[in-house]
Amino acid sequence: MTSSTKTLALIQDPDRLEARLKEIPQEPGVYYMRDSSDQILYIGKSKRLRSRLRSYFNGHDTRPRIALMMRQVMEIEVIVTDTEAEALALEANLIRQHQPHFNVLLKDDKKYPYLCITWSEAYPRIFITRKRRMAKERDRYYGPYTDSRTLRTTLHLVKRIFPLRQRPQPLFKDRPCLNYDIGRCPGVCQSMISSEDYRKTVQKVAMIFQGRTSELEETLTAQMEKAAEDLNFEHAARLRDQIVGLKSLGAEQKVSLPDDTVSQDAIALAADEHHACVQLFQIRAGRLVGRLGFVADAQSGEPGAILQRVLEEHYQSVDPVEIPAEILVQHELPEGEMLAEFLSQAKGRKITIVHPQRQKKAELLEMVERNAEFELARTQRFADRNAQAMLDLAEILDLPELPRRIEGYDISHIQGSDAVASQVVFVDGIAAKQHYRHYKIKNPKITSGHSDDFASMAEVISRRFKKYATAKARGETIIPASQPSTLKAQSSLADFPDVVMIDGGKGQLSAVVAVLREMNLLDDVKVVSLAKQREEIFLPGESLPLPTEAEQPGVQLLRRLRDEAHRFAVSFHRQQRTTRMRRSSLDEIPGLGHYRQKQLLAEFRSVDYIREATPARLATVPGIGPQVAQQIYDYFHPSQAFASDEGADE
Repeated sequence: MTSSTKTLALIQDPDRLEARLKEIPQEPGVYYMRDSSDQILYIGKSKRLRSRLRSYFNGHDTRPRIALMMRQVMEIEVIVTDTEAEALALEANLIRQHQPHFNVLLKDDKKYPYLCITWSEAYPRIFITRKRRMAKERDRYYGPYTDSRTLRTTLHLVKRIFPLRQRPQPLFKDRPCLNYDIGRCPGVCQSMISSEDYRKTVQKVAMIFQGRTSELEETLTAQMEKAAEDLNFEHAARLRDQIVGLKSLGAEQKVSLPDDTVSQDAIALAADEHHACVQLFQIRAGRLVGRLGFVADAQSGEPGAILQRVLEEHYQSVDPVEIPAEILVQHELPEGEMLAEFLSQAKGRKITIVHPQRQKKAELLEMVERNAEFELARTQRFADRNAQAMLDLAEILDLPELPRRIEGYDISHIQGSDAVASQVVFVDGIAAKQHYRHYKIKNPKITSGHSDDFASMAEVISRRFKKYATAKARGETIIPASQPSTLKAQSSLADFPDVVMIDGGKGQLSAVVAVLREMNLLDDVKVVSLAKQREEIFLPGESLPLPTEAEQPGVQLLRRLRDEAHRFAVSFHRQQRTTRMRRSSLDEIPGLGHYRQKQLLAEFRSVDYIREATPARLATVPGIGPQVAQQIYDYFHPSQAFASDEGADE
């Protein structure tokens, strides 16, 4: 094989493609597609590997996403499995491990919240989040739930029914708070309950979010009757109250369906050219106990293929006990038999996937589809607003493409003290908080009583874009976010913005322009400033603002970005100021340097707790001996120290 042949994609080299396809067996398994840099573009599965892979190259699939991928495929690898179910499980593990660019189907736009239980901790926490982090394998996420208000209400009621930790951090160092006294918390902060017993309580809570409330009620009823037989009436009364609470929770949160014996999931979608909104209804014992929502890329496949992938990703992240006996689907799944076999093995009993055409099951799916249509309409309205704002901004700034990534910067300080800066990011007009950054201003000339917003902004921009200047000096090409490229997804330079907005007037803008010009990046990014008083947009080198109206969509988008940058900068400044003020009193204590202050604050969490501590308690902190402990105590109790000195003089 010549070097020129190696540089051709498989689709451009028919002889090599045909030879490679003939080597692939007609058996179930998993396949990789790699690009010229040996990066994995896509991981898939099939019950007949050769047929599936051949279908990619026959030109029948005209989707732009697939066409783009096939132009980059340089090599194919396969792993043969014994069964189709094994192929599905292996594919899921490999996708989680490698995160290929073209395997992205479900969009992580933080539209829907999850409930997380941190089983990796000795005393698990239960909280609501919009970020599904899988860093710790034992932690569990339930959802995503389409109704955040209902989810918060349910969690609030659950914390009233069961004694659970109510605070993420202890309120006091050496004693429980009021929640323990009124029976809301079992004293987790002081380890007044063992980890094993507390986890048993959390397991009951998990059953509620698994849709197993009826099963939990039966278990608690049996425990209550056993406690009553053993004359343990206090424990029986607590169980009775929990059962009553669960019944009230069920009355408020669930909708009864005609058949009270059915446990099934029903899934349907509604789609336009860009978005596919998927709804999954969870029916347990004839009750609608959960409504989950997913947003998918409508270009990723036919409706049945999208539903298949949603179900695969959903059921691979749940406990087997949560898998229902029957799954109703709006469209026929392309590999429904494979999924059913996989779920049956996981559940340990037969799972059926049904595409109903009439009667009650079809009516249920129609209800799910109507809800999906409502979600799609809401998504369209939100997307249309953002698209209109980005289009208007592109016209205002004369941009060749819609500005996909916009960054906003602001400075916050009080007369130069605790000077900080913020970087906030909007992607497709939506705040992308995972990309937010804050900076501490390092300029030695900026101190309390001497501020310089121009120098501070120049420093932040220099630090932010330093890696791009270095890359460009090496001859690398800077690709803005508005330009699609699969290589960007695997590059450390993938976050280059289309627009940089500075909060301020012409002075701040000039400082930033000078820095970018020096770094040879001024031609690669559009830089603007937004003045507060009249909401005016300034461009580099222009003495007059752009002719815009304060209420037009593009200006409103910049205003939202500016306000978010200001909020983020002010909150970080307050945090830094609070930390400094907290440390200021400790700085005045002789012999108490930075390291010992850090040890004290790590142990007591606040100066108030340090003030209340006895010398003996202070001396238990690493690095704090009896003499320093007494100095700390005397500093916070000068009257006692003075009385002690007088007694010694007498």
